[in-house]
Amino acid sequence: MTGYALRVNHKTIASCSPLQRDEQFEKISLIRGRCERDGIPLISVDTKKKELIGRFRNPGAKWGRRPEHVNDHDFRSLAEGVAVPYGIYDLQANAGSVYVGGSYDTPQFAVDCIAKWWQTEGLARYSRAGEIVILADAGGSSGCRPRAWKDFLQHVLANPFNLKVTVAHYPSGASKWNPIEHRMFSEVSKNWAGVVRRSIDVILQCLRTAKTRSGLTVKADLVETVYDKGIRITDQQMDALNCVKDKDIPQWNYVIKPISDYNSVSVVAA
Repeated sequence: MTGYALRVNHKTIASCSPLQRDEQFEKISLIRGRCERDGIPLISVDTKKKELIGRFRNPGAKWGRRPEHVNDHDFRSLAEGVAVPYGIYDLQANAGSVYVGGSYDTPQFAVDCIAKWWQTEGLARYSRAGEIVILADAGGSSGCRPRAWKDFLQHVLANPFNLKVTVAHYPSGASKWNPIEHRMFSEVSKNWAGVVRRSIDVILQCLRTAKTRSGLTVKADLVETVYDKGIRITDQQMDALNCVKDKDIPQWNYVIKPISDYNSVSVVAA
């Protein structure tokens, strides 16, 4: 045997290795253990790649009597719209939800989706919970840097639902370890491989039928709210947040506590 075989590329070479990377993985492991032990709701969140809606080629193959004809170029101008799938994966329930927007992937969109998930699903599963833990990437709409992410967590999630919101970010360059990537999004990608996503209904159907032998279920809803980019949060607004940063790794870990004199209202994605 010469050892030759058809092989695929393996993503194993890290593009960056930030300081405290290993320490953050250890902290996330402890957080996950605490959630499992104490029954604290633990969700993993991220935005899947935007998809053009229309007759565009989609890699992969599916069963059929004949191939489906698609556009010879993937020009944005030929699309009926764009789908922005924001995913929420509940680790303890092995259940996922995807909220499909049609405008921009912004922190406001991300937090609105989490708030809607909590109102429609989280409260039913964890009716006595006073805390929710969120695992997220270091970048993107749910990243550790956008001020708007923290501001909306305070005013759209923590305050209205009287929730302590604990957030832990995976280090830069380590997003593939975020559970939603390999437990939910990978199954979604398999489920719609080769499917021409010619309408939003096709996209929603592909999301809703993703499943695994271990019992994964996925719900999908359309978000019709139009979100604007470039919302700026001032220093005064940041100072008003009830945000407590971790003393050891503050850049990736923090807790946002509800403000007691806040008048509760339900603000969720449409």
